[in-house]
Amino acid sequence: MIDAIDLARFQFAFVVSFHIIFPAFTIGLAFYLAVLEGLWLWKKEQRYLDLFKYWLKIFAVAFAMGVVSGIVMSYQFGTNWSVFSDKTGPVLGPLMGYEILSAFFLEAGFLGIMLFGLNKVGKKLHFFATLMVAFGTFFSAFWILSVNSWMHTPTGFDINATGQFIPLDWFEIIFNPSFPYRLIHMLMAAYLTTAFVVVSVGAFHLLKTNTSNTNSKTMISMGLWMIACIAPLQLIAGDFHGLNTLEYQPAKVAAMEGHYESKKGAPLILFGIPNDEEGRIDYEVSIPKLGSLILTHSLDGEIRGLNEWPRDERPPAEIIFWSFRLMVGIGLLMIAIGFASLWMRVKGILYSCRWYCRVLMFSGPIGFVAVIAGWVTTEVGRQPYTVYGLLKTVDSVAPIDALAVGLSLITFIITYFIIFGSGVFYIFKQFQIDPDQNEKFNNVLAERGGISYIVNALGRVKKTF
Repeated sequence: MIDAIDLARFQFAFVVSFHIIFPAFTIGLAFYLAVLEGLWLWKKEQRYLDLFKYWLKIFAVAFAMGVVSGIVMSYQFGTNWSVFSDKTGPVLGPLMGYEILSAFFLEAGFLGIMLFGLNKVGKKLHFFATLMVAFGTFFSAFWILSVNSWMHTPTGFDINATGQFIPLDWFEIIFNPSFPYRLIHMLMAAYLTTAFVVVSVGAFHLLKTNTSNTNSKTMISMGLWMIACIAPLQLIAGDFHGLNTLEYQPAKVAAMEGHYESKKGAPLILFGIPNDEEGRIDYEVSIPKLGSLILTHSLDGEIRGLNEWPRDERPPAEIIFWSFRLMVGIGLLMIAIGFASLWMRVKGILYSCRWYCRVLMFSGPIGFVAVIAGWVTTEVGRQPYTVYGLLKTVDSVAPIDALAVGLSLITFIITYFIIFGSGVFYIFKQFQIDPDQNEKFNNVLAERGGISYIVNALGRVKKTF
């Protein structure tokens, strides 16, 4: 029978996995909107304004779903994970409060101007509002990732007589050892996720119209420049993040790489079946010494194996071995797509190569898959701890009944798929609108003042329930 802690963990994993796809999209989309409006003000070209209006409504819906799905997570800290909240509250509570005071207030304060003020305020003020919303999404990621990173590499604290973590140095808490690497890695992931959605929509319309679609070509071009530049940098950032993880969470790295035995000159395991019960990797396919070269930058570097840790202190390699490879595999695919775009630009066939456009069209979801795979690798790799090395997950859960958690989990699943499924369906309907041909869509926000159109659209979604 499944116990309460497993249900609580699955519930939080479900809610976070559902939530993370929206910030991963809106962080990048907010900056994309700022770039589009900046280019429109600079170059005075109508295509940039058309695309700004096209993506603005999509951003509004995705942002709203991200906020609502994120609020639900905070309730779980007080229900399923009240012991964790009690022990870590003096440290994590203020950080999450800073996220509300800075990031959320910044977003909320300027979001209305950004959405509805294009024809009501000056162009410069509207552009400033768009920039503030974009920076607000950055600050939100800053604080949330600081919280998450502290749970992986806790510093700047003491523990009082009741077992609570008490802050001693806020600078060390906020800028803990893994935070810079995690922040850069996540921001790049968000920009890549958005870029692939943008090029996917552009390729869809280019293939559909089979004509000179200026706005679609602009989306494809801008998105592919982002991919070609950021994807290789993400690989480098991931390498630095991996070295940091090796220093502070070596057991996680051992599980990611599938190393159960410590060895010098460790191979890079390309394929295998992790066997946590027997403490070995079955059916191994590997490249000799390459694992040590990547992780230690030495062919003879020593990698600690999982068998050096007690069984109750090891992360489950049978999960993160595969999630890590999925994340890396998608990252390499992103790099290949970016490099292919550079070659096609030189050849002058970027928009006429139909097979490549089909690849772009179907690549839209891969950023989201990579983000979720990376989250699974990071969070499952921290197990069996909530605060790494200090507070175990079994000691963090509230004294709750399994039936109550199970019922709330079922409720969450049903509610999420209905409400957020409808929102995603609505976004996909907007993707099908051609930004080049549908002049009514391009001008709808200006004609109706923006607010009535969006409110009525959300009202139609609401009525489906």
